Amino acid sequence: MAMIAAQCPDIRVTVVDMDAARIDAWNSDQLPIYEPGLHELVMAARGRNLFFSTDIDRGIREANIIFVSVNTPTKTYGIGAGCASDLTNVELCARRIAAVANGNKIVVEKSTLPVRTAESLKRVLQANANGYNFDILSNPEFLAEGTAMADLQAPDRVLIGGDNTPAGHLAIQELVNVYARWVPRERILTTNLWSSELSKLVSNALLAQRISSVNALSALCEATGADVDEVTFAAGKDSRIGSKFLKASVGFGGSCFQKDILNLVYLCRHYGLEEVANYWEQVVSINTWQKTRFVRRMIDTMFNTIAGKRIAILGFAFKKDTNDTRESAAIEVCRALLNERAQLAIYDPRVTSRAILSELSHATGLSSSELENCIVCESDPYRAADGAHALAVLTEWDEFKDLDFEFIYRSMRRPAFAFDGRNILPHARLRAMGFDVHAIGKSLSMDAAVPAKSFENVPA
Repeated sequence: MAMIAAQCPDIRVTVVDMDAARIDAWNSDQLPIYEPGLHELVMAARGRNLFFSTDIDRGIREANIIFVSVNTPTKTYGIGAGCASDLTNVELCARRIAAVANGNKIVVEKSTLPVRTAESLKRVLQANANGYNFDILSNPEFLAEGTAMADLQAPDRVLIGGDNTPAGHLAIQELVNVYARWVPRERILTTNLWSSELSKLVSNALLAQRISSVNALSALCEATGADVDEVTFAAGKDSRIGSKFLKASVGFGGSCFQKDILNLVYLCRHYGLEEVANYWEQVVSINTWQKTRFVRRMIDTMFNTIAGKRIAILGFAFKKDTNDTRESAAIEVCRALLNERAQLAIYDPRVTSRAILSELSHATGLSSSELENCIVCESDPYRAADGAHALAVLTEWDEFKDLDFEFIYRSMRRPAFAFDGRNILPHARLRAMGFDVHAIGKSLSMDAAVPAKSFENVPA
């Protein structure tokens, strides 16, 4: 919405929410979401044609186009628990729109939703229409957190799905006209509703599949002495494969990948496609296994016990350049370490201590006071590493690549262990200092003496 307001100064954009504290944050200088470039965009448009309000009914009445952008978590109860999306918030939005609308509206699905949700939206709206017409569009977002503003400024594609009817075509064109103000028309794709909804799930599933495939191979690399970075570099040179999303790590996180794959699994099982459902479910299983494997390697390396040992956790966000912790690999790793009675010193440049404690309280079932006996959130990585038996990199923040590791080594207990869950540390240099280094997809004997990029100049 901030990008639309910035690119279309003549269009009034109002973001409404029932959470007054969140709206207050959006109207302050401390925005509730960190995203590079977002603060500047909001500050430039806010009060001009971008507004944040708790007056939901007024926002509905004044709008021509309404984007439904509510949370759709995975169900934790009843039929489909653990896989299907909970559409309670979507239905409540539809009923609210129908109840207060004062004219015809275009209603756009923006949340990540299972296929054929538009049909449910349409039925609720039409059943409570009060004589007005509601056109339903699907407009999934394909943003990557950390690069969202660049993704919005120059998207690979904008996808808009609608009904194959005269009214549906007109509604699609209304939204196309908004995006066409800055997006080349050939990048704005139009489809039917169901294709648009399924495209979102499929895109995230295919991306997550690549990550799980590489993470599965990273275990084989460790066992055989191969270097996962060299293997993926060579494989990525094949134009049919490409180099993106071939980076081995402790596991993927974020609000979309796992939820969308589980949606796909539920959809396949609904239509009796059990083998297809099992295939996609394995992508999630490998991701869970990778995190478990990382912790198991830490425990095995540290003499099969970490009880009472201080471990510095570097990074808690699910990826760099965001403060989003949803489904972060750090949560599961920290939960497992706490189960082994480790003492954790956690540092993340963007995630607050309050958010860290909240996530771990939910994951472990421990109260904040109980967590404070085994967790400390530090203000910088050096304080986190001070007196630690080991450090574990769980988020690929750029600042972790250039730390003063000699200073860190001197401050740690010996032997000093470094577990690189993102393969961003200078492994050979750390080993030369005395660190016992363990990285994803690299065997213990590996010094990373031949970086993968060196293959660029090797003749065929």
